[in-house]
Amino acid sequence: MRVLRLARAHRGAVAVLALLVLSACVLVAGLPRTMQAAFDGALRQSLAAAPAYQRDVAVELRSSGPESDLREPSQFASYGEQYRDLVPEPLSGLLGGAGHASAKTYDTPVNGSGGRTYLNLGWLSDGERRVEWAEGRAPGSVGTTRWQGQTVPLYEVGVSAEARDMMGLKVGDLKILGESDFAAVKVVGVFRARDAGDDYWSHNGEILHVTRLQPPGSLDYEHYTTALIADAGLARLSGADRNLSYRWVLPVDAARTGARQVDELDAAVTEFERVLKVQPGLVSGTVVSTGLPGLLDGFRAALATAQTVMFLVLGGLLVVAVGVILLAVRLLVDRMDRALSLTRARGGSLRQVAGTGAGLVAVVIGPAAAAGYALSYLFPGPVPPVVHAGPVAVAVAAVAFAAARIAVAHRAPLHERREDVVAAQPSTRRITLELLVVGLALAGAYLLRTRGTAAGGLDPFLLVVPLALTLAAALITMRCYPYPLRLLVRAAAGGRTAVAFLGLTRAARTGSSGVLPVLILLPALGVSVFASVISGSVASTQRLASWQAVGAPVKITSDRELTAGEVERVRQVPGVARVVPVQLADVQVGHTAERAEVIAVDLAGWRELVAGAPVSLPAPPAAGSGIPALVSHELRGRGTFEIGWQSRLTITTRDVVTAVPGFFTEGKFIVLPFDVNPRPVVNALLVSGAADRAALARAVPDARVETQAATLAAIQADPMTGTVSATLLVVTVALAGYALVAVLITLVIGAADRARALSLLRTLGLSDRQARRLTVLEILPMVLITALVGLGLGLGLPAALGPGIDLSAYAGGLAVGGYDLDLTTPAALAAGLAVVAVLGAYAHAAISRRRDVSAVLRVGDLS
Repeated sequence: MRVLRLARAHRGAVAVLALLVLSACVLVAGLPRTMQAAFDGALRQSLAAAPAYQRDVAVELRSSGPESDLREPSQFASYGEQYRDLVPEPLSGLLGGAGHASAKTYDTPVNGSGGRTYLNLGWLSDGERRVEWAEGRAPGSVGTTRWQGQTVPLYEVGVSAEARDMMGLKVGDLKILGESDFAAVKVVGVFRARDAGDDYWSHNGEILHVTRLQPPGSLDYEHYTTALIADAGLARLSGADRNLSYRWVLPVDAARTGARQVDELDAAVTEFERVLKVQPGLVSGTVVSTGLPGLLDGFRAALATAQTVMFLVLGGLLVVAVGVILLAVRLLVDRMDRALSLTRARGGSLRQVAGTGAGLVAVVIGPAAAAGYALSYLFPGPVPPVVHAGPVAVAVAAVAFAAARIAVAHRAPLHERREDVVAAQPSTRRITLELLVVGLALAGAYLLRTRGTAAGGLDPFLLVVPLALTLAAALITMRCYPYPLRLLVRAAAGGRTAVAFLGLTRAARTGSSGVLPVLILLPALGVSVFASVISGSVASTQRLASWQAVGAPVKITSDRELTAGEVERVRQVPGVARVVPVQLADVQVGHTAERAEVIAVDLAGWRELVAGAPVSLPAPPAAGSGIPALVSHELRGRGTFEIGWQSRLTITTRDVVTAVPGFFTEGKFIVLPFDVNPRPVVNALLVSGAADRAALARAVPDARVETQAATLAAIQADPMTGTVSATLLVVTVALAGYALVAVLITLVIGAADRARALSLLRTLGLSDRQARRLTVLEILPMVLITALVGLGLGLGLPAALGPGIDLSAYAGGLAVGGYDLDLTTPAALAAGLAVVAVLGAYAHAAISRRRDVSAVLRVGDLS
């Protein structure tokens, strides 16, 4: 028997099978590439957005005396090359740029400042090209001077413009450093950064800026800064009389990272630390300083959730696609049944018959799978192993199913099957196995709810439980759906017409060809509903997160007091509907060093400004004795107490609030009425309306303008968030298409048997209209019942998975809970299936009407 002749004879079924295999291979091989590209992009964006001092790898060494002192720039360059050579893969492949080195003292007090002013010395390997001098000149040589009867070194230093302004350091000033081992510094210049936004200054912020700290229990602040010294100053620095540390920065290029390297990078950092401890020729005490593992841990949590959701929906897509392909294989095999039976009856071996049928399926599937695999390379992104494995799995499953089905069907020559006569009874072994599957699925769901998920990474248990629940729901549906139909059959038996009785009877007695689509339709509907619920819940939580981050349609904040004229200019901006002024301040609690943040605002006006938004604002405190106040949990239980603001104010706690949207989410804070001060100091504005953001920024040039719309757009613009949403949409559409194809193939598979039954009934007076109704009644119950079960499964999966899916990384940091019940997509999908079933039934009835009864019925069928 020639395979190509069979293919030509059944070219319709062959074409359907080839198209299904092509589409399935494109999706199962292409979507993982897009996902992996999004994961890589998200990691790169996350690392690029992090401060350089967290992302980069730094090697630190504290000098303990002359034996560990480094005095020449060439020594730093030599050590830097050695450190770079010791970095293991894949971390070494991420290093970009030359990096830089530094030597800095720390905790160096200015003599006579009472421990409130600290001026450290710092040398940068490339400092001369990173700064420009606004006043004076660059520092030079080191001399000596006399202090308290002893000779001390005198360093020429340069200070930042911020240190000049905040600490009063001017060109020509002479300061004595230390409380025992003294040194003198002379300010010879004031510098500013050539590019203050460069990542370089993330590692050297103490040189560019002044750090202001308030020690516990003190009302005064300490000021810290680091002054620049020249190469001559480096030669004089020693750990014998100073707290001195050396640092080499190896910059990490975020653009070179990939999500699949996350675990390897953690291991590389650990290995680098080990190598530095045992490497001969290096100064002992060298340590690695990097925040890269912490950044990777945060990304790993988001990645695990994304992978879980993606594998769930893509796994469902693969199962449904393979199921539809197996239906198409069954259609083709059933079409070849007569030819294969004839070959078997003429002496063909079972191996020959099964090989012929499986060979035809392989000839059809092989090129289609290869074409789908090739087309998947049109999708952007790297190639994870599943790209290669997916098409192979689809092809192997289809060919194996064809061989197995033909072998079982033709194990004896001249087989004869009449599944339409009586419903097949499952064996005890099969019932026991199905009960075991249902029990394990329920137990797995219970354990998942109680134990949670594995810490870090992808939890295989989380992937198995949804699959088991879907299979259990399908098995229960297959076994139980005939029983309610039989009740309807009994009710229809007493009717005046036989159409309802015959249609429902055929539906209730449907053999495996009619029940098998349940295994396809149910996961398709369940995963589609699950995807739509997840997508809708993420979208609504993103919107809530944007409102909680801003607190209003527009928020304008400033580090200074906004004048009445500026507030009025904001009110006059076209599109501004309402403006609520706000006072923000850091106040003293009682008469101690305890501090708290304060917001003074008209809460009633604020609530009107955000009316209709999902954000929840606290109600205005009830009036009473004293100034009514809302306090955070950290300040609860204090009753009436004083705060120091513009004056001493006595406030009375009216209620406790957990957060103030747009301003406070934790810590110590107080909410007061706007008129708490005789002269309000407005430094923030809450604005509603459709005003242009740029126009508002021009009204107050040095203020920060935040909008809810821009914040929401930033949340949605995350590469991983966008890919999760897009993949959910693609999978939903693909599953809907496969579900519809499954219904059509089901109609075609049962076409011959249905045509025979209708032809027989037409000889008894069945009209065309009745034939169409009978066909609809035969197909529609399976579709409707499966749609209802799939809807329930999809709505229940988010709750069943429970804490296993943390989608907060895609929703602005807010936990996604209380999944939205949006029935639009499920209802549309169920309605589409029903419509396709009805149209297919009508089309089949119309085709059957044109057939000659003698071409359908055999001799003896009417006797």
